[in-house]
Amino acid sequence: MKNLAAIQAALREENLDGWLFFDHHFRDPLAYSILDFKAPRTPSRRWYYLIPAEGEPRKLAHRVEYTMVDSLLGTKHLYSSWATQVDGLATILHGCKRVAMQYSPDCAIPYVAMVDAGTVELVRARGVEVASSANLVQYFEARWNQSQLESHLAAGKLVDEIRRAAFEEIGDRLRGRELVNEWIIAAFVRQSFERVGLFTDHGPIVAVNANCSNPHYEPLPEDSALIQQNDVVLIDMWAKLTKPHSVYYDITWTGYTGHEIPPDVQNVFNVVTGARDAAIAKVQSSIANGLPLQGWEVDDACRGHITAHGFAEYFVHRTGHSIGEEVHGSGANMDNLETHDERRVIPWTCFSIEPGVYLPEFGIRSEINMFIGETDARVTGEKQEKIFLI
Repeated sequence: MKNLAAIQAALREENLDGWLFFDHHFRDPLAYSILDFKAPRTPSRRWYYLIPAEGEPRKLAHRVEYTMVDSLLGTKHLYSSWATQVDGLATILHGCKRVAMQYSPDCAIPYVAMVDAGTVELVRARGVEVASSANLVQYFEARWNQSQLESHLAAGKLVDEIRRAAFEEIGDRLRGRELVNEWIIAAFVRQSFERVGLFTDHGPIVAVNANCSNPHYEPLPEDSALIQQNDVVLIDMWAKLTKPHSVYYDITWTGYTGHEIPPDVQNVFNVVTGARDAAIAKVQSSIANGLPLQGWEVDDACRGHITAHGFAEYFVHRTGHSIGEEVHGSGANMDNLETHDERRVIPWTCFSIEPGVYLPEFGIRSEINMFIGETDARVTGEKQEKIFLI
């Protein structure tokens, strides 16, 4: 296991006696990723693996699957009955008063909450306090390397070009009096991704007018709104390069199919982009001055701007999410609405900032990505400054 020394150093820094990993039937993908562990088969019995802050790791496996954790370093213990499992767990936890697990109090961070309540109770019954591994998971799962940053920047250039082309495709079809609807443009984006070597797990979102106010709307071929003159059009698109370990680039832009933008649409756009820029400023100021920054603080900076302009009830989701090999990564989210995310924003991580105001008639969202370096924070692609006139 390549991370052992780094994990033990992080445990000491967090004042933890150990990190207890547990799995059954691949319930916890984080365990396998962090431990760089590939199980020889689907675990049909429970296994445990403790990395102590000091000393050799300890592992516990069932006698039916006694080789399950053999590829991991450490001393192995075996159990068979329920009673010997409890005894074995007490053995590997000996000397520990406080351990981290993939647990989140009140399930505040569901990306981390992989261990069931019963297993947490079992550990606590051994006289051991269970702490959340959220900070550790972020450190070992959410940080990028230089190659991943480069993959993100390369994907960003391609996605920005396709986003521009998608809006132009709408305009060309309208001027040519051709049929154009949300599904057609979504298909145009997907085909463009494939042509240039980009991958996405689903999407994109192409939405018109009231559909823009559904943050996770996706058009279907049999249920897709026409795009016509004097419509608000929102496009949310995310993709990554197809090479292994690439990371996503995720943006949202808004356009208008007319010659003159209505005042109410322009006003909402100004409020949304102002909130986005307030969040960006909060991040950049904190990082540049070496100040600690937590995800909830970024959400407050963004949401405060929208609230001050009277649209608080129409901003219904967090300000941003972690970005990694999955479009929603395992690092800190910019959130003080859906959760109170107290995780530190740390170097070599990336997240979205994407405020939105969703009215009954139309919605507007503006999304950018921010990468945190050692001493700076930057927006990694183009930033929408005015509504795209189609």
